[in-house]
Amino acid sequence: MNNTMEYKGYVGSVEFSETDGVFFGKVQGIRSLISYEGTNAKELVSDFHEAVDSYLETCRLEGDKPEVPYKGSLNVRFKNADIHRRLAICAMMHQQSINSLIEEAVEAKLAEYKA
Repeated sequence: MNNTMEYKGYVGSVEFSETDGVFFGKVQGIRSLISYEGTNAKELVSDFHEAVDSYLETCRLEGDKPEVPYKGSLNVRFKNADIHRRLAICAMMHQQSINSLIEEAVEAKLAEYKA
């Protein structure tokens, strides 16, 4: 089962409330809260699309730039400082940046999962 959906570059979560008997979710990867719900999958997808469209229209009317999810930058923190040190040395030895080495490693891992 896929617990996400995508529309116009925005990724939305898919959850279910047994208590309320509704599917619900929110747009991921941005600070603004964009939520949606539906009593079935078709309603959920429709409300997700409407919520994203409404957000984009509100931004347009207010002259704001819509937030862009997953713009390609993130801050990585290692629990063990030695990993950071070893990463820096490895990157230097291969004449590449830490960012490019991390990107290669993540791409290789994602290829395993076919994400």
